[in-house]
Amino acid sequence: MKFNEIQLTDAPQGHTLHNTQVFSKDGKWIVYDTRNDDTQIGRTGSIEMVNVQTGEVRVLYRTENQTVNGPGVGAATFSPAADTVLFIHGIRNADASRPYGATRRTGVAIDIDHPGQPIFMDARDITPPVTKGALRGGTHAHSWSGDGKWISFTYNDYVMEQLAKRDSSVQDLRVVGVMVPGKVEVIPDSTLENNSGEYFSAVVTEVTENPKPGSNEIDKAFDECWIGTDGYIKPDGARQQRAIAFQGNVRDTAGQTVTEVFVVDLPDDLTISEDGKPLMGTPTSRPAVPKGVVQRRVTYSIHGVQGPRHWLRTTPDGSLILYLAHDADGVAQIFGVAPNGGQTRQLTNNPFPVQGPFNVDPTGRYVAYVADNSVFITELSAGESQRLTARAADADKPVGAPNWSPDGTLLAFNRYVRQGSGRLLQVFLLERIN
Repeated sequence: MKFNEIQLTDAPQGHTLHNTQVFSKDGKWIVYDTRNDDTQIGRTGSIEMVNVQTGEVRVLYRTENQTVNGPGVGAATFSPAADTVLFIHGIRNADASRPYGATRRTGVAIDIDHPGQPIFMDARDITPPVTKGALRGGTHAHSWSGDGKWISFTYNDYVMEQLAKRDSSVQDLRVVGVMVPGKVEVIPDSTLENNSGEYFSAVVTEVTENPKPGSNEIDKAFDECWIGTDGYIKPDGARQQRAIAFQGNVRDTAGQTVTEVFVVDLPDDLTISEDGKPLMGTPTSRPAVPKGVVQRRVTYSIHGVQGPRHWLRTTPDGSLILYLAHDADGVAQIFGVAPNGGQTRQLTNNPFPVQGPFNVDPTGRYVAYVADNSVFITELSAGESQRLTARAADADKPVGAPNWSPDGTLLAFNRYVRQGSGRLLQVFLLERIN
């Protein structure tokens, strides 16, 4: 397989691609934020998209009153089913005393035919009594389900964050949540802390401050993905249509933190709560998981998930969850495990480590990633790897996750380019030519 490399952007600013879903549903546009540093969402004020054929750039959204403290925007994704872009947006009243942060952000969407008109997706309400379907903190790294109807995210709770400052036994623990269509009305106020949303939100992972050593209890759920474009097949042959794979931090028998792969199977209705466990939480407890959510661990390893930060990925048919771990030589490789659990399988066998997040192509045949300062693909069935870009010096290497176009003919990735006295993150394309 051969690819032709093209530099798509050259404007004197950053062009940060998210780790997934950056292509429009027709493959003609790529969305990005204008960070030049992955850590600077709070300082970033613009979401843009670029045409893969013409290089035309369109500004989709700019924040108002942007400062170094926020509000900030970033991590933009395209819906796989609509001309809609979704991204992190800091709380609108951001200032030096209330800066952008983990509990102070929300998901905002833009219809690309109506730029500049924000659509608040998840409702936020930190004023008791909290509205059902709203959250009390900040959503992050939003990801669309295969049909574009549901949205997953990671979440941190403002109420628990503030309680932890007064009670050392309490922690604000990161969890995974899901939004489903259904407008949630929140009483407006003058502070801009709260907002209504077009979607109903719920936390879907169970966490605890003190996991028991050797158990399946976790104190952090993070860096998730939807399983398959239409779920996966369970051992009894039934299809679980909506499920999420995520990384969870357990304690081994020695009390050390180990990251393992977990799955949550989701019911069709996330609006129903267990008795005595309100979805919106209480002043002293975090939001509860909806009735019918089933959480389980699928990997049991000595060292667990390892390597650079990455998000789990699955094949389109949902039969394999991909994650990073160290091989016998201590090299970060891509491994796989079925959502039903069982034997893990090493998928890459390179003499050098995978350097960051990765993505599976639309056919489920290949995984793309950065290794040895180059973009690589590996055929999952045979384990054969191919270098697609020349090996670069450290300053010029590809960064982040290569993203596949919907038809699998393009790979988009980021690389720093020397411009003037600095280096700017630009968007590059690899175009399949055979």
